[in-house]
Amino acid sequence: MRPGHSAVWVGITAAALMASTGCGTQAAQGAAEGTAEVVDDSAAILAALTRAGDRTEDLGSAEVRMTTDLGTGQPVAMDGVYSWGGGYAFDVRMDTAAAQLQTLQDSPKTRMLFVDGAYYYDVDPQPAGPLAGKEWMKVDASAFFGEKGAQAFAGSGSGSPAASMRSLKYADDVDDLGKETVDGRSTTHYRAVVDKSRMGKFKDAYTDDDTLFNSVTGSTETITMDIWVGDKDLPVRLKQTAGKVTVTMDFEKFGETAAVKAPPAAQTGDLTEVIEEAGAAQ
Repeated sequence: MRPGHSAVWVGITAAALMASTGCGTQAAQGAAEGTAEVVDDSAAILAALTRAGDRTEDLGSAEVRMTTDLGTGQPVAMDGVYSWGGGYAFDVRMDTAAAQLQTLQDSPKTRMLFVDGAYYYDVDPQPAGPLAGKEWMKVDASAFFGEKGAQAFAGSGSGSPAASMRSLKYADDVDDLGKETVDGRSTTHYRAVVDKSRMGKFKDAYTDDDTLFNSVTGSTETITMDIWVGDKDLPVRLKQTAGKVTVTMDFEKFGETAAVKAPPAAQTGDLTEVIEEAGAAQ
């Protein structure tokens, strides 16, 4: 027994959010040369994005709806909770068929967690193999991103929506695309493009051709981030594109969500080595 590769890839993109979170570790390099008007516009945009990032960070968690498009024409829908107040974690439910998890889960929805640097998929107990009699499938992040990439995403909320928002203020190419209505809410649409040279330590995750992650994304030179900010300086929608993969997240409610906890070890089967071997065979 082995899980479908696309199911694993869904876990990668859902957790990482395709964020240029490493930009938060870089020093801001100042405005590009140009007219005073361009500089002023960029400063105003970056100030708005900074306020939104600070507000998001302070609230610590959010209920979300999202889709992950791997470039196959069949996006995977998910909904649940993301938490970053005490470290990055999430608890979502995704479409089983779209994620190609039918061999492991009969239910139309599959629950997926990320906590303490590992992914957990709620599966039906299997008759044999690592998941024999187990209710959860565990895969360490290193199986997707490699050791250096996984370390870059570990701790301090890295990879979370809040980290993505923080990184926007370090983008060197930003635009205000005007007012738009999203989910019935009035928003301002901003776009930021981050080059790999400004990804800091996260460059290992996004540009290492030997990882399973980059076998999906095709190894990317830039991350494009679209953010729709509402009237309370909070994001309404965040869309991130890296290579062939696009993740879109709609924020339903901020704060006051339950903590995400790892499943009991006795109910968990570890497939990290299986996934690493699958990646090596790509």
